[in-house]
Amino acid sequence: MEKASENTVKFEPRVKGIVLAITGAMLWGVSGTVAQYLFQEKGFSAEWLVVIRLLVSGIILLVYSLIKGDKNIWKVWKTKHDRFSLVFYGIVGMIGVQYAYFAAIKYGNAATATILQYLSPVIITCYLAIRTRKMPNFREITAIALAMLGTFFIITKGDINSISISKLTLFWGIISAFAAAFYTLYPRYLLARWGSILTAGWGMLIGGIAFSFIHQPWDFTGEWSIGSIAAVIFVVLFGTIIAFCCYLQSLKYIKPTEASVLDSMEPLSAAFLSIVWLKVPLSIAEWFGTICIISTVIILSRAKE
Repeated sequence: MEKASENTVKFEPRVKGIVLAITGAMLWGVSGTVAQYLFQEKGFSAEWLVVIRLLVSGIILLVYSLIKGDKNIWKVWKTKHDRFSLVFYGIVGMIGVQYAYFAAIKYGNAATATILQYLSPVIITCYLAIRTRKMPNFREITAIALAMLGTFFIITKGDINSISISKLTLFWGIISAFAAAFYTLYPRYLLARWGSILTAGWGMLIGGIAFSFIHQPWDFTGEWSIGSIAAVIFVVLFGTIIAFCCYLQSLKYIKPTEASVLDSMEPLSAAFLSIVWLKVPLSIAEWFGTICIISTVIILSRAKE
């Protein structure tokens, strides 16, 4: 009985970590489909949703830090290097990854946009191989080949003579993958120095303020209803802040490599909800492409440090 209870104690935190990681990934995926509903059913603009999402999420995260008594909230601005890094991250990283992703959804659908953004680990692998001047190993080459194969099947549905998605969807989807790679690689110094909550909070707020010069928060088009209000709240609160916190909390109980594998629930949940709710058809070829791209993340996450 004692051994059983010991095993239960050890097992529960891991289960908690797995549940948190899956919850965060699914909320990210579902928020993409909810955004598609706002764009295509309610006439909302991607620009307005981006600026509102960044501003509100940034403010909430920073207020949360203040409530927690984080004394570093203003110290991030003390050095010139930190100021530049934070502003550059907010403008290029936050705006880049948010707008490109929503634009891909606007011109296509959440499933395709999320799957194309999922190419970012392959882009990171290629970048690190070039930077370190080290050839990718067999595992990494396999992952890259699978990613290319998966992308081919998604954009052509297996027919080499046709492109099944719009050029703008493909363009913004690929841009979102590169933006996500930058978003992942660039803030390593900021994360190590100031932590994820402050880095994300200030990055979102700066990105939101900067994007306000392109599209003002009060410049709104679309149809307000109970459904659209609930959708906006979901995208900002559940699809951004709660998803982000769930993912961070999961890292306390499971390895980052395990969390990245469980993150594959994001494109799957986006694809599933798009089919069930918005009646977006996905062919067998597109499902095959989706599995190929998700497999790349699983392969790369199992690679040696």
